[in-house]
Amino acid sequence: MSNLVVSVVRPALVASVFAIASCGGGGGANNGGGVSGPFGLESRPVNLTCLAPARPGTDATAATVEAFPTAPAFDQPTKILQAPGDASRWFVLEKTGRIRVFSASNPAAATTWLDFSTLVNTNSEGGMLGMAFHPDYPATREVFVSYTGNPGGPMVSRISRVILDNVSTPVVTTEQILRTVDQPFDNHNGGDIAFGADGYLYFGLGDGGSGNDPFAYAQNNTRLLGKMLRIDVADVAYPSPGYVIPTDNPFIGNAKCGPAANAASCPEIYASGLRNPWRWSFDRPTGDLWLGDVGQGSREEIDRIERGGNYGWDCREGFIAVPASCSTAGLIDPVTDYPRSEGTSVTGGYVYHGTAIPNLAGRYVFGDFGSGRIWALEDDGQGGYSNDLLVDTPYNISAFGLGEDGELYFTDISSGQSPDLP
Repeated sequence: MSNLVVSVVRPALVASVFAIASCGGGGGANNGGGVSGPFGLESRPVNLTCLAPARPGTDATAATVEAFPTAPAFDQPTKILQAPGDASRWFVLEKTGRIRVFSASNPAAATTWLDFSTLVNTNSEGGMLGMAFHPDYPATREVFVSYTGNPGGPMVSRISRVILDNVSTPVVTTEQILRTVDQPFDNHNGGDIAFGADGYLYFGLGDGGSGNDPFAYAQNNTRLLGKMLRIDVADVAYPSPGYVIPTDNPFIGNAKCGPAANAASCPEIYASGLRNPWRWSFDRPTGDLWLGDVGQGSREEIDRIERGGNYGWDCREGFIAVPASCSTAGLIDPVTDYPRSEGTSVTGGYVYHGTAIPNLAGRYVFGDFGSGRIWALEDDGQGGYSNDLLVDTPYNISAFGLGEDGELYFTDISSGQSPDLP
């Protein structure tokens, strides 16, 4: 595998990107010794031990993390991704509003690709939170971004189309704001976005913040908060209508939701009952949507999102019913959950289809912001899944990235804000 891994140091701040590799390393430039240069780790990460035990009749899943010898400095990275079909560059979102880019062949040099720092409200869990490339990128020079806006005032979640004059080093850009959602508090923003294989844009929103979903938004379909949204933006005129509703959305036919409440169920809603869908992804071969929903005080959960599904918050936290004045009938259980003794804020990952760790093929890999642990789901043969611990890291894992090479990478936000405030 490529050892494209970035580790960076700022004064009093470490903000990094790492790769998940097979135990013992995959060869390349960083197979031993210290790290030279003005940035980077002074030595290899200390936790390079394979932690997953062997199971009877099968080889152990072995994994570790690797750090690249030199790296640019990032300020609290929240997401890492590559453009479709282009393995030459990596894009890194920073909480403070910049989108930076570096070359896979020269990771020591990073430049600012887009800058929203004057528009982003970075309070608490706010910031630059999501980006997705137009399905026809780069022929269509458009990207879509998700961030919390209105600095100095009440926070809003915003999703925008950004039209670029060129894709290499954009100079002239046009932002078209497609959707604004009022946030009653500054946490539980969600904010991840991605295009599905159906060509529609998906947008995950948290329940609005505070604790215990005080306004019961996640179970209220006249509000967009606590939901997975799905809209058609790819070839839609602006400013009217900006986006249209896919014809098979659950509440098609109702009027679009405004920034706050709606008279009827919002047609943008694809699924409901989410607390804080911080990071989620599509499995490329199957189109399945895997999501990590951050828990409140007891359980962290992984869900597979289906059209029209209700995933339980705030009636359920993981598999456990919580005190709430609502029925639990018809709620969809998570694929798996884990207790706060193992982690405090789940970070959703990806189904693995790389070649570096063959025993991970087809397994969903995810981590935890608080504990730094990384797991892979294993089919238990009884219709459920078990969590296999791959590696126990010292990092604050804010996001996973899937390279065009099929391998997995993750970001360490370090001193940034955890997305699990109650």
